[in-house]
Amino acid sequence: MSVSSVWRPGPRNLLTDVSGLRVGNAQDERLKSGTTAILFDAPCVAAVEILGGAPGTRETELLAPDKLVFGIDALVLSGGSAFGLDAASGVQAYLRSVGRGFEVAGHRVPLVPAAILFDLANGGDKNWGLQAPYRDLGFQAATAAGPDFGLGSQGAGTGASTARVKGGLGSASTLLPSGATVAALVAVNALGSPLVGTTLHFHAAPFEMAAEFGGLGLPHPHPSLSMSPPSKLSPQPGGATTIAVIATDAVLDKGGARRLAVAAHDGFAHALWPTHTDFDGDLVFAAATGGSGWRPDGAERVELAAAAAATMARAIARGVHAATPAPGDLRPCWRDLEA
Repeated sequence: MSVSSVWRPGPRNLLTDVSGLRVGNAQDERLKSGTTAILFDAPCVAAVEILGGAPGTRETELLAPDKLVFGIDALVLSGGSAFGLDAASGVQAYLRSVGRGFEVAGHRVPLVPAAILFDLANGGDKNWGLQAPYRDLGFQAATAAGPDFGLGSQGAGTGASTARVKGGLGSASTLLPSGATVAALVAVNALGSPLVGTTLHFHAAPFEMAAEFGGLGLPHPHPSLSMSPPSKLSPQPGGATTIAVIATDAVLDKGGARRLAVAAHDGFAHALWPTHTDFDGDLVFAAATGGSGWRPDGAERVELAAAAAATMARAIARGVHAATPAPGDLRPCWRDLEA
């Protein structure tokens, strides 16, 4: 039985098919960079797994299973390298203005872990003066958050790139036979390539549903990959990174959420070659709302993990497939490549 006959995409095929999540994008076309905010309607169980060698993060340590905080209020994915971590402060300011946050000593402190990718050298104007714009972009993204949002050259994917083509912001969802949903959101700025060799075919093709990223399948014959892998020229430490969120409405504790993040990293390996390199800051946040009431156990946890990997691979390909051209681009979009 094929995967597509058992699983199907959600109604939006977006992260927000998991009820209780909203997503907003904000970007600056001159800057060629932007921010994506993921807001939770209620404090959400979350975890993180970092497998890249050059990560940039904020407040990830509080997600460990042994730490006090049970749930977080939002997550942020941003461009801008370390400057982009300011975006979380903008999202935090928005949440505080609407009364959200962890209550302590009579005050509410919104908890907003964040991760960034490197897009400083992508041809955009980064001469922003004394203060980087990411805090404002974070506030704008949080204000814009809703059930529908753009893919491709939007939000954190605005200035993203891969070895051969522009990267972008991707998302996908999967409805499981249990009635639960698994969904992914990813900003693809990988050192490696999402495409097989020199073809237009995506590595993630075996997981594709309903021709969501072109319907080309895998190339035939499949070219050998026993060669030096594709990569961006002259990689620099922190010069790449794929950052993502995997979410579900299953009931998981923080340990279970971390295992879901580990499984979602398999989606990176299915969709990008190479991945998790010394020059990538590859990271997956996991979030479990518990809204379905489903508590997976045994073989059900295996299916949940497999769905996480497949959904993440699809989201990566969708982000690259949806990228659009802009003045000053250093790489072509997938849609502009010649067969």
